[in-house]
Amino acid sequence: MYQFEAERAQNKNATVHLLYFCIILLLGTGLVTLYSASYFFADRFFMDSHYFIKKQIIFGAIGIAAFLIFSRLSLDVIRKFILPFVFTAVILCVLTFIPGIGVERYGASRWIEFGSMSYQPSEMVKFVLPVYLAHLIDKKSDNLSGFNTGILKPAAVTILFFTLIYMQNNFSTAVFIIFNAMIIFFLAGMRYRYFISAVVLILPVASLLVFTKEHRVRRLVSFLRPEWDPMGAGFQVNASRDAIISSGFFGKGIGEGTRKLASIPEIHSDFIFSAYVEETGFIGILLFLALFAAFAVLGYTAALKSESVFGRLLAAGLTTMIVSQALLNIAVVSGALPATGIPLPFFSAGGSSLLTTLICAGLITNVARRGGVLKENIINIPENEDEY
Repeated sequence: MYQFEAERAQNKNATVHLLYFCIILLLGTGLVTLYSASYFFADRFFMDSHYFIKKQIIFGAIGIAAFLIFSRLSLDVIRKFILPFVFTAVILCVLTFIPGIGVERYGASRWIEFGSMSYQPSEMVKFVLPVYLAHLIDKKSDNLSGFNTGILKPAAVTILFFTLIYMQNNFSTAVFIIFNAMIIFFLAGMRYRYFISAVVLILPVASLLVFTKEHRVRRLVSFLRPEWDPMGAGFQVNASRDAIISSGFFGKGIGEGTRKLASIPEIHSDFIFSAYVEETGFIGILLFLALFAAFAVLGYTAALKSESVFGRLLAAGLTTMIVSQALLNIAVVSGALPATGIPLPFFSAGGSSLLTTLICAGLITNVARRGGVLKENIINIPENEDEY
């Protein structure tokens, strides 16, 4: 008995230590790549070659602090305060529409500004919604088969966040959170008829919404017919694909890439993967995939070993969110999917994204450390479902 418990504790520690190591490697590789990709662009447009890396390091430091807090904070406490987190995320999303607080960039109102710093509330939703869904589904696990008793409330909150983010003209992120919510519902054991009904409803609505904005239509047509507008809607993806193809087996070397100079717009942001591949080559792609594969295995291992529904859904949902975002980004950058505004976790410039990624990684590590068991019993989670 004691030997079994000792072996179990040792396995948990190994998972946690490997997660720390993997996250450090991803964060370090991302910072080096961002510095190389953004150096010339920052110097040209901001007269400061360290403009982006300095901001990223600041948010990275805040993110590491948040990672340590969320990786060690009692899961009971996190569940106790999930409702204030949800309300905060809703309020911040609404603030993006208020003139003087919300900031419009590239035709989208996705940011709120605090002095010289800005924050994208939709990034907060990426971790708040999975935590809330995992919490609520855990509380309703005995009634999940019924629509009104099990599905209605989590589905309503998901639709609320989808609507708020879509209204910010952030269609790709809105669809992304719906996708990850569906994954959590599926893992929770939602009845197939509800799942299939949701898919049947979502697909035509999403297809219809694509045609509400001209730039979405242009991106879709450019994806289906790359030769249609090679110097317009298709320029960014075509240039990115050329950079990847030109990298060779070993790449051109760190800092030696040339496509970042002017060839690829926003190469320091959503298209940073092309800068990474150009400089590291096929070897770099293998390293990148190995790191995210290791992160996925460790995250899902933490989920499988968790002894609570909340822990399993939380770790699996957040791991899926980070890994699927990375896969979606590289699919877009390589031309396998139409262009979207989804950043690359740990790599893309953007403090909001980095902060969210590290918080999610901290929560996954928390589940790995505790096995998802709510042991403290210091805080009693209300049994009254109306409170949530």
